[in-house]
Amino acid sequence: MIEDLMPPGVVAVDTFEDFDVRLFPEEEEHVAKAVDKRRKEFTTGRHCARLALGRLGFPPVPLLPGEKRAPVWPDGVVGSITHCKGYRAAAVARTGVIRSVGIDAEPNEPNPDGVLEAVALPPELRMVAALAEANGKVCWDRLLFSAKESVYKAWFPLARAWLGFEDAEVTINPDDGTFTARVLIDPPVVDGVPLDGFTGRWMAREGFVVTAIAVPALTT
Repeated sequence: MIEDLMPPGVVAVDTFEDFDVRLFPEEEEHVAKAVDKRRKEFTTGRHCARLALGRLGFPPVPLLPGEKRAPVWPDGVVGSITHCKGYRAAAVARTGVIRSVGIDAEPNEPNPDGVLEAVALPPELRMVAALAEANGKVCWDRLLFSAKESVYKAWFPLARAWLGFEDAEVTINPDDGTFTARVLIDPPVVDGVPLDGFTGRWMAREGFVVTAIAVPALTT
């Protein structure tokens, strides 16, 4: 699914089942005491990422959690990993093509109680209510959560700073499968450009809502 949301230059691999594959010893240390659920998420997510990297021409390498648990990618690569019950995915690209990637997948089910109120701004609450009234097949509250997760994953590698749910306002377009995010805090300047927003794509398919952002490399 995730590849359908990606522009040229991004390689994505996903799966609806877990793989019984070996981790690198360095990775094994991070999940040695993890519960089975966490171990499967980590292992299959890394396997998807290595398959994607292989399609870019990179050899298999350990993908260790770094700052804020974000994967540390090989030099010259940006990427993102997501996992939820029944779905794992990874997307990678060369830095000369894409500056940052953020992906997220969630079940197409309502958020647990209290989550929407914790993550949504007042305009977003009104938007979700209007979207739900017009189309009940998509759990728009869960889609909003997913979009905000993708925003943070795309933001952090560029800004190297925290971005809270309340720090970006997301607008979902139900007609063309896109969304935008407007950063509400003073944007950092990255490579001479203010990092003040993102544009992404979304889909609802196979019982999941999936969101993705790919920030193009700067042109000179």
